Amino acid sequence: MRMLKRHTSTALVYFLLIAIMGVILRFFAIFDIPITYKFIVHTHSHIALLGWVYTALTSLIYFAFLRSQPIKNKYRLIFWFTQITIIGMLVTFPFTGYALFSIIFSSLFLVASYWFVFFFFKYCPDALKKTGPYKFIKISLWYLVISSIGPWALGIIMNTAGSGSAWYRNAIYFFLHFQYNGWFIVALTGIFLYILEQRSFSLPKRVFNRFYNFLNAGVILTFFLSLLWMQPYWWIYLLALIGGVIQLIAFGILFRAVYSKALSVFKSMPSLFTFSVRIVIFLLFVKLIAQILGAFPVIAQTIFTNLDMIISYIHWVFLGIVSILLLAFLNYFKLLKLTRMQVYTYLLGFFLTEFLIFSRGLAAVLVTGPIPSIHLLISLASLILFIAIALMLATQVLSKD
Repeated sequence: MRMLKRHTSTALVYFLLIAIMGVILRFFAIFDIPITYKFIVHTHSHIALLGWVYTALTSLIYFAFLRSQPIKNKYRLIFWFTQITIIGMLVTFPFTGYALFSIIFSSLFLVASYWFVFFFFKYCPDALKKTGPYKFIKISLWYLVISSIGPWALGIIMNTAGSGSAWYRNAIYFFLHFQYNGWFIVALTGIFLYILEQRSFSLPKRVFNRFYNFLNAGVILTFFLSLLWMQPYWWIYLLALIGGVIQLIAFGILFRAVYSKALSVFKSMPSLFTFSVRIVIFLLFVKLIAQILGAFPVIAQTIFTNLDMIISYIHWVFLGIVSILLLAFLNYFKLLKLTRMQVYTYLLGFFLTEFLIFSRGLAAVLVTGPIPSIHLLISLASLILFIAIALMLATQVLSKD
């Protein structure tokens, strides 16, 4: 338990660092900062996905599925090798961007992730392999592996088609899609089902199979949303739309089953946990509706030509759905201590930044002119997020448990 609490602290350090970089990126529009903006963006995105989320999510998976096995020292070796690769990216990307050493460290991270996947499959107890949550964690790890095709392909694409080609952009979208919609959300769903099973609630087999099949079909088909920026053939739009509808149906199946039969289970859970889950359900519903709307040509072109709307959507998923669930699960398993004030402060910063960034993007679409002091307001909202995460990390470090 102590080991995993230290690993949670490490994940929170990364979360704080990306919050700091987020504030710096916001202040670029106000002050002349003597650093390369593009390099900080690269660092920010890599440490967000591979530092904060990966470290927190693999710690949760180890806690739920592997902690009963006598493999602590073997896991430590994987963990620290992974941290070396993340720190390597942290100290190279800000100064060089995509260059020799940053590419070496990011490639080594992919190797470390494969090592963890192999480790999980080898040492997960046979009893847990028969459960529903294991099926979700298993497929999510395969999505993690599949997502890595994108980064590996970038090297080939840069030496052939070039960084300005459609292939280059699609390789990045391929990686992001299967990270966010495959690895992150499917793994978090598996952890959620694990928590329910620990409370003696499991989905009926027929309902579970429908949810599992629909969700995975949705993950695959919604990748076509990432191709709509090219204004492709009509059938690509159709597949993207079908994927969005299927994903909505999938989570509808889950929520219906949970709402109708697991209310008594939720009543026995900590109130902060159930509050966080309700917030995530709202955020997820908005995401699912946005995916369906984004499959229509006019809306797709509006979004893909508007950087603020793209950033708003990515943050909605990353800072909203994924990060709030990670914090809630870590707190539920007592790997992290959260207070209501910290959660409320985080939500205030999150919703403010989302509202302001989306409003700036909407103003560009409607051609209403710039919103007064919008850059300063977004910067201040980002500071609120930083304060919330700093408080979480301080509580974790000062905790004596």
